[in-house]
Amino acid sequence: MAGPSLLGMVDWPTVASLATALGTLVLAFATFAAVRSANRAARAAERSLLAGLRPLVAAARPQDPPQKVMWADQHFARVEGGRAVVEVVDDVVYLAAALRNTGNGLALLHGWYPYAERRGSEDDHEPPGRFRRLTRDLYVAAGDTGFWQGSIRDADDPHRPDMLRAIEAHDPLTVDILYGDHEGGQRAIARFALTPLDEVYLFAPVRYWNIDLPDPR
Repeated sequence: MAGPSLLGMVDWPTVASLATALGTLVLAFATFAAVRSANRAARAAERSLLAGLRPLVAAARPQDPPQKVMWADQHFARVEGGRAVVEVVDDVVYLAAALRNTGNGLALLHGWYPYAERRGSEDDHEPPGRFRRLTRDLYVAAGDTGFWQGSIRDADDPHRPDMLRAIEAHDPLTVDILYGDHEGGQRAIARFALTPLDEVYLFAPVRYWNIDLPDPR
């Protein structure tokens, strides 16, 4: 008597279930690959968009036109490229510098933090929340020049005594400027050295930090 055939011994429901599972697995891998590819494309598009908005604030060049700066109390100053204004009038400290935006997007200045000493690239910056807010919005268009300005007026300002002492002694100063793009993102901190030379202060960048993006260093 002939035994059962091979086809008759096959568990077709099990085979069908395995085939369905295999198909589902293949489809899952394909979907995962497609999603990864789409995510990479989206990230590349986002980086491209952000690059088009990203500002990079630097010191203005000596050949750039001077900037005319006025404070709220009608104090005026003329700022040359590559230099900073450091003045004390009636115990009010006036600070200003000409800037150039070498990036692709408009730079909106948010705040600043002064140091009555030389601060190097190895010295960390203060948290953005501790920066002094500007009393008005200042911006520098892409590929154009502008300026930053600040003042220390209050008698009980914690920075005032040290700044007055350093300026009186004609010692080096440092200022960190917090800025970002016009959408309010891509914030960065630029550190600038104010180096005394004869009767003027030279103004030059020291280091940059990314706040809203991964820092490259």
